[in-house]
Amino acid sequence: MLGFSLSIKSAFAANEFAESDADKDNDLQQVIVTDPFIEMHTGPGRGYPVFHIVEKNEFISIIKKKTHWFKIKSARGKQGWVHERQMQKTLTEEGEPYKIQKSDRNGFIARDFEAGVLAGDFGGANVMTLHAGWNWTPNIMAELAVSQALGSVSDIQFFNLNIMHQPFPDWWVSPYFKIGTGAMKTKPRSTIVLPEDRKDEIIHVGVGARAYVARQFFVRIEYNSHTILTSRNDNDEVEEWKLGFSVFF
Repeated sequence: MLGFSLSIKSAFAANEFAESDADKDNDLQQVIVTDPFIEMHTGPGRGYPVFHIVEKNEFISIIKKKTHWFKIKSARGKQGWVHERQMQKTLTEEGEPYKIQKSDRNGFIARDFEAGVLAGDFGGANVMTLHAGWNWTPNIMAELAVSQALGSVSDIQFFNLNIMHQPFPDWWVSPYFKIGTGAMKTKPRSTIVLPEDRKDEIIHVGVGARAYVARQFFVRIEYNSHTILTSRNDNDEVEEWKLGFSVFF
């Protein structure tokens, strides 16, 4: 009799647990897979192995998002991580494309692209920079920057290809380090003699910080130390400070 009572209690507890688990799943947003399949990783990164495949037309439940990765649960109860590129190709229960929101601080952390304008001082000359970057990972970014510096003696145009490392991408104010190389064109302003324009290579290292403001905007400040590789016996050293606004996508 005691064993029968315990069996009833165990069955009742298991049923309560199943109902509670089902209620939790009902609270999660569900989407349907439209690709031939999506790959579930054991963790939020390509370095984690694929352990399960969800096939086309199957529903998955979204548990949470971390940078570019979504933790999901399949209809068979498997839990794993899927990259947002595959999530962008899923459909909601209403048949609409699933939209990944990136207009908040979580979007700032998980951004793929950013672009903006910076202004400041380049060795005593006013400088303005347009930049655009792509995040390889939450920590590493590749950037192209084009600058114009207007001095009293000459005008300078230069572009740089930069690699940037952001060690703490989830911080509200996120510091970064950068290294880059490029080319510079210097055009003297003298009108008495027609001096030749000069073209030189340029390398630099720098530090800076990004601070999320609101929606898709953030503030960026940075310092760069440039070395201009001239054709003379000695190279030029130039310091640069800049501040500006950027948007992310």
